Amino acid sequence: MVVTPTMDLALLSDEAVLALVSRGDEAALGALYDRFGKLAYRLALRILRDPSLAEDAVQDAFLAVWRTAATYRPDRAKASTWLLTLVHRRAVDLVRREQRRRTDPLDETFEPAGEGRTDDEAATREERRHVQAALRRLVPDQREALELAYYGGLSQTEIAERLGVPLGTVKSRMFSGLARLRDILGGDVTAPG
Repeated sequence: MVVTPTMDLALLSDEAVLALVSRGDEAALGALYDRFGKLAYRLALRILRDPSLAEDAVQDAFLAVWRTAATYRPDRAKASTWLLTLVHRRAVDLVRREQRRRTDPLDETFEPAGEGRTDDEAATREERRHVQAALRRLVPDQREALELAYYGGLSQTEIAERLGVPLGTVKSRMFSGLARLRDILGGDVTAPG
């Protein structure tokens, strides 16, 4: 973790601050948030029309900046454009998620929790804990690709677009990540179709 004095950061270009973020400089991430946080929030709010969801979108986008700053290419876009694109994509993802949530029918076969159901739920929670612990043991690039696929419901093409990497890179990360999960969990782990 690198810590840069705040006064020095004010003199740097957005691209230079983003380069510091890519090296793990938390102060640089804070400076980037100070520069673009309000603008990012306004953009997210305009798309989502919900202050809480807009805050979530901005937080997720800045987390993505922290994780993927090294993938930023100044020859393709200004730092502000890249960052606001991340905010926009996350806001649109949240809109889609909310639309799906609102249109999904309730499960008509709802059963009240009974003794057998509680045991099943406990087993599911325990399995989920094992999988999450195994995911934490993966390298960040592999974990991110798998989480976007399984938890985010994104296709490999969508993941490549979101991360700004070639499709082959996403496929490789997922293949390697799934192989490592198989080793860790000792079971059959398959990729989404």
